[in-house]
Amino acid sequence: MKEFNKDILKIDDIEKLVDQITARIKSDVMGRYSRRGGVIGISGGIDSSVTMALAAKALGPEKLLGVMLPEKDSSPDSEEMATRLADKFGVKAIVENITGSLVGYGCYARRDQAVKEVCPSYDPSVDKMKIGVKQSNPSSNLPPLFHLTVVKADGTEEVMRLPSAQMRTIIAASNFKQRSRMSLLYFHAEALHYAVIGTPNKHEVEQGFFVKFGDGGSDLFPIGNLYKTQVYQLAEYLGVPKDIIERTPTTDTYSAEQTQEEFFYQFPFRQMDLLWYGYENNYDAAEVGKVMGMTPEEVTATWSNFARKKATTEYLRNPAINDYIFL
Repeated sequence: MKEFNKDILKIDDIEKLVDQITARIKSDVMGRYSRRGGVIGISGGIDSSVTMALAAKALGPEKLLGVMLPEKDSSPDSEEMATRLADKFGVKAIVENITGSLVGYGCYARRDQAVKEVCPSYDPSVDKMKIGVKQSNPSSNLPPLFHLTVVKADGTEEVMRLPSAQMRTIIAASNFKQRSRMSLLYFHAEALHYAVIGTPNKHEVEQGFFVKFGDGGSDLFPIGNLYKTQVYQLAEYLGVPKDIIERTPTTDTYSAEQTQEEFFYQFPFRQMDLLWYGYENNYDAAEVGKVMGMTPEEVTATWSNFARKKATTEYLRNPAINDYIFL
């Protein structure tokens, strides 16, 4: 086993890795699934950008369709960046605004009602909102607690503890967004006889940062075993636009701007990658702590948090149970 160090996730032969991933994409789409090409949802984020670049190289840009799926809470930067990304790689891209579908599902109304139950002064016509974990020390043994943040029209913020019932309602309502997007991706995939190419990275898959039958419902996950820092390495190699590489990863889910670290991960991705690598490869906590500037106890507590998060999200990764055999 390699000595643990801060460069342990550096890809030694990136050209070889790209060749392996693109060969597998082509084999899966055109061989295993017998499809003519691929459909991918693009948002101007680093994961979808790298996945698009890989898929375009694997299948040819003429056999790939990029679909932008904004809604009223989306950042306008997302569509603009996604458009330039598609242009750079020669991929046809279309826009499917899902706001109307979400209104029909009651996504915003259900969410806003739950927010008002916690913050009666919340006015969705002028205020913005987001939810996220609040924990001063993510390496403690305590589970993270969700809080609601309401950004008032004058820029002031109200932050309050989010009860579990309202938290579940807000998340369930917001998940309509990812499930609506996946429905449209499969519409275009079926119309073109294409496969849907998913964009989650390793942390999203293993920590459960995805919506079941939403962004977790694709036919293949080309970067699903890559750490975030490795995704960035591929982005540089593949020529993803610099402003996308430098963009802070966001959830782009709630009306108030929010980073993925704030909502879910609690760590900057460079730190989280190394800690997760140490966790899943059974490194000694003292060895990892020496490199990370943490005590062995802090590393062990962080790994316990990882294990808890993986266990509580196992439901998301499980397929439908199909062993009901009665004699």
